[in-house]
Amino acid sequence: MLDTPEAVVEALRENNDRPHGLQRTITAEQLVEAAEPFDKPDVLVTALLELMSAYEFTGEHRKSPVTFARLLKLWDTAPESFSQWEAHQIFWRFKWVTTSLLQVPEVPLATVQGWIDQMRTRYEKADHGMQPVAAMRYHVASHTGDGVADAYDLWATRPRTELSDCEACETRHFAWHQVTSGDDAAALESWRPVLDGTIGCSEEPQMSQARALLPLLRAGRADEARSHHLTGYRRVRGNTGMQDEVGLHLEFCALSRNEGRGLEILAENRPLFEATGAPLARLGFLTGAEVLLHRLVDDGHADTAVAGPPGRNWTATELLGHVRSEADRLATAFDARNGTPAVGDRRRLRLAQPPLLDEPLPLGLRTSVTRSSVAGRRTAVVPTAAGAAAAVPDVPEDFVSLVREARRLAAQGHPGSNRLWARVAERLADANTTHDPRLGPEDLLHAELAEHRAYLLSQEDFSAESITELRRAEVLFERLGMPWHALSARTRVFAWTTAPDESTDGGTGDGRSPQADEAPDSRSGRPDAQAVQAGLDEARREVERLKTEAPLTGEAPGEGEPESEAERKAERVLEYLGVLYSCTFAAYQEVLRQLPEPTAPAVERFEEHARTLHVEAERLAVPHQVASARQFVADMAGRRGDIVRAEAELRAALKNVEDSGRPWRGSRPRALLAQILLAKEEPAEAVELLHQAIADAVRYDDTDFQLAPTYGLLGHAASHLGDHGGAVRHLSEAAARFDQDGAHNEATDMRLQLADVLARTGQRADAVAVLESVLSDEAASALDERLLAQARLTLARGLRELEEYLPAAEEFLRLADAVAGWEEDDRAVHTLVAAEAATALAMADRWDAAGTAYARAVASHAEAPNPSLIINMMCEFARLTMLSQGSEGLDTALGHLAQADEVRAVVPEGTENFVPWYESGTVHYRRARVLAEAERFPEALREAEAAIAAHEQGGEHGEVPRAEAVRIAALIEGNGLGLFKEAVVRLTAAAARCRKAELPEAAEILNALRQDYLAR
Repeated sequence: MLDTPEAVVEALRENNDRPHGLQRTITAEQLVEAAEPFDKPDVLVTALLELMSAYEFTGEHRKSPVTFARLLKLWDTAPESFSQWEAHQIFWRFKWVTTSLLQVPEVPLATVQGWIDQMRTRYEKADHGMQPVAAMRYHVASHTGDGVADAYDLWATRPRTELSDCEACETRHFAWHQVTSGDDAAALESWRPVLDGTIGCSEEPQMSQARALLPLLRAGRADEARSHHLTGYRRVRGNTGMQDEVGLHLEFCALSRNEGRGLEILAENRPLFEATGAPLARLGFLTGAEVLLHRLVDDGHADTAVAGPPGRNWTATELLGHVRSEADRLATAFDARNGTPAVGDRRRLRLAQPPLLDEPLPLGLRTSVTRSSVAGRRTAVVPTAAGAAAAVPDVPEDFVSLVREARRLAAQGHPGSNRLWARVAERLADANTTHDPRLGPEDLLHAELAEHRAYLLSQEDFSAESITELRRAEVLFERLGMPWHALSARTRVFAWTTAPDESTDGGTGDGRSPQADEAPDSRSGRPDAQAVQAGLDEARREVERLKTEAPLTGEAPGEGEPESEAERKAERVLEYLGVLYSCTFAAYQEVLRQLPEPTAPAVERFEEHARTLHVEAERLAVPHQVASARQFVADMAGRRGDIVRAEAELRAALKNVEDSGRPWRGSRPRALLAQILLAKEEPAEAVELLHQAIADAVRYDDTDFQLAPTYGLLGHAASHLGDHGGAVRHLSEAAARFDQDGAHNEATDMRLQLADVLARTGQRADAVAVLESVLSDEAASALDERLLAQARLTLARGLRELEEYLPAAEEFLRLADAVAGWEEDDRAVHTLVAAEAATALAMADRWDAAGTAYARAVASHAEAPNPSLIINMMCEFARLTMLSQGSEGLDTALGHLAQADEVRAVVPEGTENFVPWYESGTVHYRRARVLAEAERFPEALREAEAAIAAHEQGGEHGEVPRAEAVRIAALIEGNGLGLFKEAVVRLTAAAARCRKAELPEAAEILNALRQDYLAR
């Protein structure tokens, strides 16, 4: 019932506690109607101010000026109805009216100017400074593009007044003027105190974060741009009063090549399409959406499903047409009202911007559209050394030249041959391409292509199909009288059948098979283990027979020997070593399957094969195969704990690669060596090796090298090195690449590592954004439950740090439900989660639910004790009770502290992670503060001194909490009991003690209070 002024005031108070949104605005309108009948207009004044705030912060700018006009009339007729704060608001909100009127194209500029003139008149009459008036004239000039420079000078050169915009908002306007003037560097310097959190307000930093995104990208400060997108977007999403800012985040996604993220933002903000109360802000949102949609359509995704205005389904093309039509209409209306093309020009400038990056900026987020065609393939962009020759070969147009170049690169084991063989296959599939006799027998080309198809099929799986292709190649090589090639193909069949698990390479060692990662299932059409071994034994006998017929040598061709014969000799050597490689690979896999306790015969076979490959490759002067043998040995040594041998073999392998003239073979041993060095806690060299591995893989077109885990390792190494910015970049890149490869569990693991780095380095909001994207994804349900629990715990704590207490409490409660069924040994986890949930609910002012969670935590503590945590929870409840209820909550607060004493009293001596003196001091300290807030100063002083005495027992570990207890005791003595001299004596001794204990900050705090008391 709102039939009394008191009832309306109470309802206004309750409504003020609600977040801005439709419900708060509707209620504010109803409360204005309820306040109108009362004789005194003071309640109506309050209700109108509340309604105007609701309109302002939900983007209902069309309605705000009408409400203010009613307030102004009341100010003129009944000024006594305004409190001091409300009187101040009359002058303050003149600025709101100007900006609101500018938002509506139907309002003539003359009307806007008339309000500014009235503002000036009233400011002069009230003896207020003119800087805010000059600011409004500048905003009009900036909007219309007419007289901007002069208006800026008149505003910027005037001193601030008490009615000027807050410093953070004014900084935003100054910086944005510099951006629109083309000076990004100056703008970013102006923005620095807002973006680094030095100054802020209810609208900042989120409004500045949105506007700084593109200047940061243009300045090459991508890490900062990423961070401000992650943290800034969370503050504006779904907010109808922040349409312009959401549009800027959409634009950022498009120009940083994160179209998938942009589509997710579009879906999360679908209601903004229907928010029409602030046309200029709506134009900003629509323009940002148009930039995104235009990029999608231009990149060939015209038919992609996207989220548009509710009520129907949209494709990118359809929504682009709708958005463009509506935005063009609005821009035209503003330009007609203003008599200038400024609004339309700004819109056209935004739409004309090309992407600012060549590759997507890794954001570290998991988006629901990552798997769609919108998320294009990623390539690693790595700067090469000055003067370095291009390493990725061109694709010849002439078919004969194309095949010859593919053969040349294949003979070198160059990974770029894959691209050329793929093109050869495409050309042969074309009916217009026929075989050319200059390329030799047609069967030879078909055999080579069969090998390539086998290789491609083996990328995802050593499947029956890939083996079938190898067998086809074997038959063709036999028919051609090329026994070494046929034997090499046959041996690879048996090697691949051994089902690689985590191999260093999967085939010949010449780039013709992949770096495999998953152990396949048993498959039909594949030989069993006995047949495999028999086949490998037969291959070795065949090797000896062929060597007898035509001995192999690594010597250079003799004088006068035809070049073709020299090439055939080199081919036979490579195929022979390929056979040895396959045998070594099979033996390696046999040991892997038996780890951690392989049989002696398996180990002996592996070492024999690796030694044979090594010796023969050295004899035949093929250093890259020496490197292969060393890499096998190093990998096995590392798995079996012999780090010293592993490192030595890998360093020697890299020297062999250098001698081979095949630098593209260095990426894998470098990545393995980096892992060894990380295990030895030598991250600096590991970082260098991983950068080089990635650079070479990109430079030589090695598409088989696994970039995703390598970026993950690089992020891990960078974190250990203290390069947290690098860690964030590399872990974000790793996550994006795992997503692209369909490895979503691995991507999630990268994001959890990323969130951990962000949280540890104080970037809580960034960590929260990453974790929200992880936990909102359907793939999260497949995670290990403990990994998922840790993610949710980190998210909940992050939300609490951001003072988002209710969402934090909701996450804690979800986590409590999830861990409730864990085994008895894990019950302590439930105690922790229940206690943190209770505290978060109390912080969110949800006291009924907090009480239930509190009881749940106490009950869990009885089963799985965690006394320190429970005592902390009880002390926090005492603090929050006093904060919420004041002196009326004293008994309740003291009750919580009495419970804490009871918990403390029964903790067995020697309990792990329980420090008696600290817990005792903590409870006494909190009781002192509770009693002091209730103005029971003598009792409070006794408790503070008890806290001091308790912390005294902690020796050097107790000095910091002891100093804080002394500060509270002195405050009680001075401010509470008027015993300033005694407080000064206490503070003097304590400050000296802190200096002696090398605690300068604590000493400074105590001395500042001492100086304050001495001055009284």
